[in-house]
Amino acid sequence: MYKNLTITSVLGVIAVILGAFGAHSLKGKLSAEALQSFETAVRYQFLHVLVLLFVNTFKEFNIKQKNSISLLLILGILLFSGSIYAIYLFEVPVKSIWFITPLGGVLLIIAWVLMTFQFVKKALKSE
Repeated sequence: MYKNLTITSVLGVIAVILGAFGAHSLKGKLSAEALQSFETAVRYQFLHVLVLLFVNTFKEFNIKQKNSISLLLILGILLFSGSIYAIYLFEVPVKSIWFITPLGGVLLIIAWVLMTFQFVKKALKSE
């Protein structure tokens, strides 16, 4: 659990740094559309960092559930947000990594579905 929380904290720090960098340093360098994409990457990263904090401190999830959901969220953040950062910060051609962003999005969706499944399972047991 502490490994997940450590990774989560690092992802949170990165989100804050990249959010500030985007707001202050990229405004004149990127088009409005590109800046909006970059901000979407930061927003998705930050939102899922909060979900990671919740998952890893929620006492009703066991370690296996926490690790499974966390892995999906971490990989989803890295692929979704990371690919967008790569495009705009390192000028990686979109054509070479076009499939990575949606793959990251799919992993984020799967994490949410897995979490929903766990809540439904617990709800059914408590009735």
